[in-house]
Amino acid sequence: MTTSTTQNRVLGALLRRLRAPLAVLSVIATPALAQQQGGADPAPGFTPLPAPSLNFYGSTGLLDMPSAEMQPDAQFSTTIAYFGGQTRYTLTFQGLPWLSASFRYNAIRNWNLGGFPTYYDRGFDVRFRLLRETRRLPAVTLGLQDFIGTGIYAAEYIVATKNFTTPGWGSARAPGKLKLTAGLGWGRLGSSGSIGSPFGSNRPAFNTSSTGGKPAYDQWFRGPAAPFAGIEYLPNDRWGFKAEYSSDAYVTETQTTNVFQRKSRFNFGAEYALSQRTRLGAYYMYGSELGVSVQFQLNPHHAPTPMRIPAPYPVQQRPDRKGNPEAWDDSWAASTAAPAQLRDRMAPLLKEEGLILESLTVSAHTAELRFRNQRYLSFSNAVGRAARVMARALPSSVETFRLVPMSAGMALSAVTLRRSDLEALEFAPDAAGAMEALVGYGDAPALSPDAALASDLYPQFSWSLSPYFSPAYFDPDRPFRLDVGAELRGTWRPAPGWTLSGGIRQRIVGNVAESTRTSNSRLPHVRTDGVLYAQYGTTIQNLFAAYQWRPGNDLYGRVTVGYLEQMYGGLSAELLWKPVNSRLGLGIEANWVKKRDFDQLFGFQSYSVATGHASAYYDFGNGFLGQMDVGRYLAGDVGATIGLDRVFDNGWMVGGFFTKTNVSAAEFGEGSFDKGIRFRIPVGWFLGKPSQQSFGTTIRPIQRDGGARLSVPGRLYRQVRQADREALRSQNVRFWE
Repeated sequence: MTTSTTQNRVLGALLRRLRAPLAVLSVIATPALAQQQGGADPAPGFTPLPAPSLNFYGSTGLLDMPSAEMQPDAQFSTTIAYFGGQTRYTLTFQGLPWLSASFRYNAIRNWNLGGFPTYYDRGFDVRFRLLRETRRLPAVTLGLQDFIGTGIYAAEYIVATKNFTTPGWGSARAPGKLKLTAGLGWGRLGSSGSIGSPFGSNRPAFNTSSTGGKPAYDQWFRGPAAPFAGIEYLPNDRWGFKAEYSSDAYVTETQTTNVFQRKSRFNFGAEYALSQRTRLGAYYMYGSELGVSVQFQLNPHHAPTPMRIPAPYPVQQRPDRKGNPEAWDDSWAASTAAPAQLRDRMAPLLKEEGLILESLTVSAHTAELRFRNQRYLSFSNAVGRAARVMARALPSSVETFRLVPMSAGMALSAVTLRRSDLEALEFAPDAAGAMEALVGYGDAPALSPDAALASDLYPQFSWSLSPYFSPAYFDPDRPFRLDVGAELRGTWRPAPGWTLSGGIRQRIVGNVAESTRTSNSRLPHVRTDGVLYAQYGTTIQNLFAAYQWRPGNDLYGRVTVGYLEQMYGGLSAELLWKPVNSRLGLGIEANWVKKRDFDQLFGFQSYSVATGHASAYYDFGNGFLGQMDVGRYLAGDVGATIGLDRVFDNGWMVGGFFTKTNVSAAEFGEGSFDKGIRFRIPVGWFLGKPSQQSFGTTIRPIQRDGGARLSVPGRLYRQVRQADREALRSQNVRFWE
């Protein structure tokens, strides 16, 4: 077969594989193309994301080689790339301006390892910027590639990139028109054109029997080192042309197997920014192969649709006290009917703002409003709008407002402010900053016996019918499987703090049940029987009763009983200590559960376990939340989980975690220990209107039984943290929106 015929066959297979992503691509790209036409000058408002493009590994780079540039802060990128029988799917997150991390899933055809015609592998990368680019000096970055997988793409590198701006480019949004990159690589990136082994030559070869999942510290920067280099030319803000000298010999793919033929060390490519969030690339690789890539970029700081919220009520200014002393008269407070009358006046105004009045306590000079936020992800939005309603509805003598956000009948915090400050600062140039110094945050006091309670809140029943999507990842026979169906959910709240809720699912279409993979775990099958649970079409997702309350100052409690999740039912109790003004929170959770029958109706299997954790939560500031859980897991193993998430004030969340228990790597199996990444994206970020709904998922390289934790609805920390001092302060600009 000729090279041309082979390339045509490969490209045809690739296009079939990319058909679904390209359909999504067309939806993303069409609005931008309708407004923007390509040209030599940057189109108004058009800024390609990311400014530096991505390589075949989904990291900032050239074609197969890395560069030293970093993506914009908080950039979340997805790359699908193919050449020479290799497909790479990569998620990359720019966690800090100087730090990025990637998770990649690789598919290699004709490698014939483990008896699979297509070999699948997972890996993680991390990159650290050592030196920021200046006028004279290049940017310098150190990277670890595939440092925690099985290591088939394992490499380390240090690389420098310098940008040069040429006359006529004239775009302040682009760092330069010409980019030069040079670096030194080890491992995969030290296999072609080695110049020696500066840090030792002892580097073990890739081990096909390894369970992976553990950092190979003893290999980093060991073995031969080789130089690589490249150049990128940007004639305008849409096109980019690249050439590189590669230091990867692809020994296994070209010498010990027949994945592709490597005839040259040079690679060439062209890329086109189809829209602000989509980039396409075509390449000629290693003198023998054609390649393509699609890059999608999202950034929490740049929503595709600007948020449009109806304007809030203006702050109602009170009349001048000297000129209208009768308006400030406080004799109204002596009337026993006044609280109920004011409550009934405020309730419809709050409802228009997406807020539900739960109670109002009022005296001549002070008012406390307890309310439920049903619309805004930002509680600062909700507090600001509730304060405006209070200023509009309460008599002029009421000077002090105390606003208490509620969650399922539980008071989260108390925000105290003076009405006169609200009136004075509405149009101040730095209203958010000035208000910050004048607002008080604290624990909510006990509900006053004189409070005027909303008369029609309980009992409350709500229901919904919505689609559900249940994915399954990384089956070697088919890496991505999906079930799609409908879920009917109902919730009944008979009194404050009480919740009875349940969901019934009906699978309509899907292929998760078609997997032939059965568990080979040495541990109790607490999670690896997932395929057996997927065999049934009509299931009870969960069915439980919960009560949450305030046991004391800075304390929050929860008890939940019933069918807690797809696989387990039983009893769960939680106690959280979380002062409103502290970054630290401490919690303890105890559970006793039994494994549910595979049909997920009302029956149970014989396996039961007592499980629970002591947890510490810490807000590091700037949106970084850390969590450590120590305790006993579902398989009876004991250990700890450490997680770190970056949470944005618009509701975005991206993070990761890992768990180590007393289960050995051999007992755990493939992956060695539990770990994963997670993200959550608010629906309102896409739609441009406020909503508390969000979607997201947790991606584990592999789901095993070690380190498996129970999933319980309504855990406390996430509820409480959204209205604590740090969360409200970080969003204080939204108080005025």
